[in-house]
Amino acid sequence: MTANASPTSPASSSPAPLHAVVADDFVAVNRTIVEQLSSKVPLVAAISEYIIESGGKRLRPLLVLLAARSLDYQEDKHVLLATLIEFMHTSTLLHDDVVDESHLRRGKKTANDAWGNAPSVLVGDFLYSRSFQMMVDVGSMRIMAILSAATCTIAEGEVQQLTNIGNPSISEADYFETIQGKTAMLFEAASHSGAVLANATPEQEEALKLYGRYLGLAFQLVDDLLDYQGSADAMGKNVGDDLAEGKPTLPLINAMERGTPEQAKLIRQVIRKGGLEQLDEVLEIVHTTGALDYTRARADEMADKALAQLEALPPTPFRDTMAHLARLAVERDT
Repeated sequence: MTANASPTSPASSSPAPLHAVVADDFVAVNRTIVEQLSSKVPLVAAISEYIIESGGKRLRPLLVLLAARSLDYQEDKHVLLATLIEFMHTSTLLHDDVVDESHLRRGKKTANDAWGNAPSVLVGDFLYSRSFQMMVDVGSMRIMAILSAATCTIAEGEVQQLTNIGNPSISEADYFETIQGKTAMLFEAASHSGAVLANATPEQEEALKLYGRYLGLAFQLVDDLLDYQGSADAMGKNVGDDLAEGKPTLPLINAMERGTPEQAKLIRQVIRKGGLEQLDEVLEIVHTTGALDYTRARADEMADKALAQLEALPPTPFRDTMAHLARLAVERDT
């Protein structure tokens, strides 16, 4: 990222727990999660608790809390909003793992591996439904409109990614459209709805909406980058998963553009058939063509755009944490 991209001073980016400035709010969110997971069906509660307690940074509910607090929100509905955003995210994880036939997430068995596909899908449906119940309790038609539209966009993004599998002709523009729907949309909805809850000005609302969008894009770009240079132990999943599934992510798309005709042909073949038989050859190509450096540069670009949006907010520790989060998006190795 560029040195002048942040609206905060260097001192504000000193290492600190991301959740520290909203620690009390997160205690309330965790309590609300437990309360809202209650179900008369034991399997629903068991799978829901398993996936929610399996780790993760809970970035999307964090965005709700930071956005609202950065605009001096003093009531308590941001806790409910943050919780339902986490439920929406968790439901997509359950569905994703079934679609992708995944067996490992965050270093643990996926729910579908532990209980089977059908229970995982149905519990994902439960969490989505519970999130809409909570949305009603938040009591804002604008927030309901934002989040209901987001769920449609996310579903479209998931379907688009599914149809992209095995297709080496996907363009960079197609790729960004897919990750905007699949990943960035919920980041955007989280920060946007938090702004609306806090009665943001039109300028602040747009800035926080775009902050979430660019942050989500940066995170997904780095995720796709790490699939070709991370380690399974660090990431809690199998390196090369995207390649094995035949997903045409940006490192592969760019490598095909930059590589020789022979290199591009090999990658096209691997995308079509999936699998890891030629992983070493693909890794060499994405490194030697500079495709990983290009992907990193695009992630830095998105993080810089996220940071620029924070100029519209008053200087607070909450804004400082959002700036730190944008840096972390591209500096992480997990």
